[in-house]
Formats: sequence, C-alpha cells, structure tokens
Amino acid sequence: MNRSLLKRALGLGVALGALLAGPWAVAAEGIGGAGSSAAAPVFRIWAQEYRKAGGDALEYDPVGSGTGLARIKQRNTDFGAVDVMVPKNELARDGLVMFPTAVSGVVPVVNLRRLGGALKLNGEVLARIFLGEITVWNAAEIAALNPGLALPKDPIRVVCRSDVSGTTHHLADYLSKVSPAWKARFGVVGRPAWPAGFTAVKGSSEVSQAVRNTPGAIGYIDYSYVVEDALTPVQLAAANGRYVAASPVSFRNAVVSSRWFTHGDFSESLTQMPGDGAWPITMGTYAVVPKVAAEPERAVRTLRFFMWAYGHGDALARHAKFAALPEKVQASAFRGLSSVTGRNGEPLGMNALVR
Repeated sequence: MNRSLLKRALGLGVALGALLAGPWAVAAEGIGGAGSSAAAPVFRIWAQEYRKAGGDALEYDPVGSGTGLARIKQRNTDFGAVDVMVPKNELARDGLVMFPTAVSGVVPVVNLRRLGGALKLNGEVLARIFLGEITVWNAAEIAALNPGLALPKDPIRVVCRSDVSGTTHHLADYLSKVSPAWKARFGVVGRPAWPAGFTAVKGSSEVSQAVRNTPGAIGYIDYSYVVEDALTPVQLAAANGRYVAASPVSFRNAVVSSRWFTHGDFSESLTQMPGDGAWPITMGTYAVVPKVAAEPERAVRTLRFFMWAYGHGDALARHAKFAALPEKVQASAFRGLSSVTGRNGEPLGMNALVR
C-alpha cells in the first residue's frame, strides 16, 4: 500500500510519514499472537523484518483458527489470527475488532509418482473424493479429466484436519458451491465429520508431513506450505471451467473479481470467483484484537506492529507466497485499527502512530 493512500485513509499526514520512516523503539515486552497455521509463514517473515527494523519481538503460536479465536475471546493473547470472517454480531458480543492481513489459497496436494503431468480435478470429483465416494486413483471420473496420465490403481488415502480449521472452512465453502451432495451432508464447516478411514491430523505442518509420508495420499493445505515443503499441487477447474494452477497471481485474480477489490468490503468469501484465471479456493486471513484494551501499552504495541505491516508488508507478503491486500481493503483495515480504545476511551489506534 502506498504511503499517500495510508495518509488519506487515516488523515494523519506527517505523523504517519514519521511512523513509516522509523526508527522503532524496542519495548520491554514482546507481542503474542495465536491462531491460523496457514498464516504462520507471513507472520514469521513480518516478525523477522519488524525486529530488524527495531520493533518488538513477536511470538506466534500456529494452533489453528478455532483455538486462536478462543484465546483472543478469553484475552489470553494479544491478537488472534483466523482464516474465516467472524460474524459481526459475534464480534460485537465479544468486544472484538477484525481486519484482514493477507490473501492466500487452499490447495489440494497429492503424493503420486510418475504421473507424466499435473493432475486435474474439478469441484465435483474433488467433493466425491473428500466424501469418500471415489476411492481409487484410476477411477473413471478421475481418468476422464486426465487423459494421457498414468493413473495408478492404488487406493486414495485422504489426509484431513482433525482440528477446527479455517483452511477446512474454505475448502468446505468451495465444495458447498460446486457439490450439492457435499452441501447437503456437511455444508460450510470448520471440522466435518470425516468418513471413516481418513487420516485426520492437527495443523498445516502435520498435513504436509502426512501427505509426504503416505503414498497415494491427497490432502489440502495453504499454498505457502506447498512451496516451502515442495508438495505436488493439483490443478482445479475454475468457475469458468478452465483449469488453473494455484499461485499469488491466481489468488489476486480472485480478489479483483470480488467486493474486496471493488468496494473495499472484506466480508465476503473469495471462493469460486468468476474472474479469468481465478483460483477457486482463494481465502483471506484476518487478525482479531479487543476493541477496548485492558492493557493499553500491550495493545499499542500490537497495533503498531500491524500498522508497520500495512506500510511495509506487501512485498514481504509476496515473499511468503501470499497475495497482498488491495489498497481499498487496507484503508478499511486502518479504520478498524484506529477504532481501538482503552477503558477510558483513549484512542489507542491513534496513539500507536505517535510517541
């Protein structure tokens, strides 16, 4: 996000320019965050670079979106990180503010050798695999989508998440849009009642390990893990029927087809967007903080970190294999950050911008 837009978003002029120029004072205590395992790579690189810039140390615990949300509701961490929009009435009830951090995608990955090309799946076939209805790799439904590939006769071994997961939520959201059978049986949930025989593990790292260690496996995971762990991704049929590969470019193609881009509204799902070359399981990641802070100094440190990330983090997000947020969305996020106050009504979001 360019600096002039940041100034317009908050009307802070010179104060914001001084903030982005640094230097950053190191506080006596660091910042704690917990939640999305999918978002862990982007928080890791932001934390490293923020520390180099003189900012506070960040310790991030990738325990999953469900646990991260629970911890921030209980005020057991400085911020929670989730991959799913929390309903406005729930945020209001629990006194929370939510804002987006980056954009990524859920990617089906496989452990298949000597195929002779990239495996292609459409939404219906993928749903039937995760419903436990298609159970061998050379099934007619898969073969019809992959002429010329050497599909093995091996059984399909499905790896899934055992915990409440934002990654699972977005997969389920996508499958509910393309498969009436999935929608009727599971719908949009963060932890389905998976069929018997599936390998259920906790967190993205364990999904990656299980897929790599299991010949014939298929799982689903955030794109950054696909790159870091050299996993084998599947190509998916986009909303227009053309096959597309997961990448920050195809995630951005989804974003520019959405209200995120046209209206600065980050409340809608990014799955199955109609744009050309749009990855069909694109997802946003979000941070959640208390609207009224019990410990103002800790809240200011946390808000300052996110304001720094919005000012410097686009290139870093791309380095972590995430797509950067559209500028309109960043402006909306800054308005949310600036609404955070202390118990006496003092504007902590604004205080984070000045010494």
